[in-house]
Amino acid sequence: MKTLKIKIVALSVLVWGCTPGTEQPSAQTDDTRSEQAMTEASGAVTTEVAGPETDAASTPVTQPAAMVDTQSIESIFSLAGLNSYVLEIEAALARSQAELGIIPQSAADEISATANLASIPQSEIDAEYQIVRHRMVALLNVWRRRLGPDAANYLHYGATTVDIYDSARVLQLRAATRVLIADLRELETGMIELAQAHRTTPMMGRTLGQHALPITFGKKVSGWIGENRRHIDRLGDLLDRIERSVIMKGAVGSYLGLGAEGIEVERGVAMQLGLPAPYRDDWHAARDVFAEYANILAMISRSQGRIGQEVFLLQTTDIAEVAERRPGTAVGSSTMPHKNNPSLSEALIQRSRIIPRLAEIVGDDMINMFERDNTSRPNQVLEEISMASEDMLSESRRLISRLEVDPVRMRENLDRSGGWILAQRFMFALAPEIGRDTAEAHMRDLASAARTSGESLYDVALRDPVITNALTRTQIEDLLDPTTYIGLAAEQVDAVIADALAARENDRSTADTE
Repeated sequence: MKTLKIKIVALSVLVWGCTPGTEQPSAQTDDTRSEQAMTEASGAVTTEVAGPETDAASTPVTQPAAMVDTQSIESIFSLAGLNSYVLEIEAALARSQAELGIIPQSAADEISATANLASIPQSEIDAEYQIVRHRMVALLNVWRRRLGPDAANYLHYGATTVDIYDSARVLQLRAATRVLIADLRELETGMIELAQAHRTTPMMGRTLGQHALPITFGKKVSGWIGENRRHIDRLGDLLDRIERSVIMKGAVGSYLGLGAEGIEVERGVAMQLGLPAPYRDDWHAARDVFAEYANILAMISRSQGRIGQEVFLLQTTDIAEVAERRPGTAVGSSTMPHKNNPSLSEALIQRSRIIPRLAEIVGDDMINMFERDNTSRPNQVLEEISMASEDMLSESRRLISRLEVDPVRMRENLDRSGGWILAQRFMFALAPEIGRDTAEAHMRDLASAARTSGESLYDVALRDPVITNALTRTQIEDLLDPTTYIGLAAEQVDAVIADALAARENDRSTADTE
């Protein structure tokens, strides 16, 4: 079983896709409607099938996982990947049927031996497509010419195109999910380094846009780490449902075509692909797993948008506590040389607006009719949202790595209120002497008066009899140091990082096969 898992991960970078602006073949209708939808969406056959094969896509699908686990989601959704997945799934189907005695073992062996793109050139598939106008039939016709008569007769035996494409999409999303988990882990590493570097760097904590209480910048980043870690966990949980979604239930989901042993055949296909037993229900019209995938990506994008927006605001001229380090030749503004305009943080905000809209389209696809529908054609949206998410995480990693923190400016901002951000601290210090309610009311009155007079808390405290009767000058000066009033921020940073590092031991990503 372990060998099979490595084999399918090697495939995971070779998933199907179309050239930009074209629709992938439908996996939700019968073969005829599937081809019709694909042809209508592409507008021209040459546009739909054209596209160079990558080196990874032209290698046999049994290559070691270590050779391919650095591939991008763009390569996962490549056109060459479509054929790679179809070949592997068809081979798995043949092996499953042979184990059950449905087809000869020799036929399954021959089908498996030729299940690679080196045996079935894209150029021949393109030429055959011009004749038959059906991508699956074109591929199968070219493949059968490489097989002996017996094996050719048992290729695609009892299967329906919709199941092959749906299973390919499942493997595509499985591969993409693993890459996204790896991307989030890399982002987590950068955040951990940033939080550790500024574990005790004091800064102003803000609530409702106002100066509130001191925190540390490391504490702020630890919040990003925790949110990022929960997204890794969500994707890991989702992988279980994706992996159980490989399907071989036939055109209307009742195993017609595969015969009396159809359930066993389907289970065998999953096993051959290194996956757990499939869901027993016919999920073709449900699509909840795809919607969950898209919704998690939408949540991740909103988290990145939150980080981007905060970094964007923290580097405004009036706050200026952080800055995005730009390459030496980069121009901030064409007409205002003094500006260092934000770039990556702005990009994250924009991603957080687009990706959730794409997720809505995938979610709408859950509302289907009868046993199978294709009115929304979600394949291209799943491809787009996946690649957009990978690009977003790349931008976020670069932002974190380039972020320059200005501790001096942070301290200046801590002092901007004239010490009044420490009024709570004085209230706690006075409470044992005059009672908490009295102390709170007194400090509130002093703060209210200072908003008009502009006096600092230091000046007010030194002449206020309530404070001077309870506290010495030295105590007052000590209480007015904001760097000693950060609570357990540093310890919180340590705890969050420790939890994240411990959780990494159980992460599921492309690193599983290294």
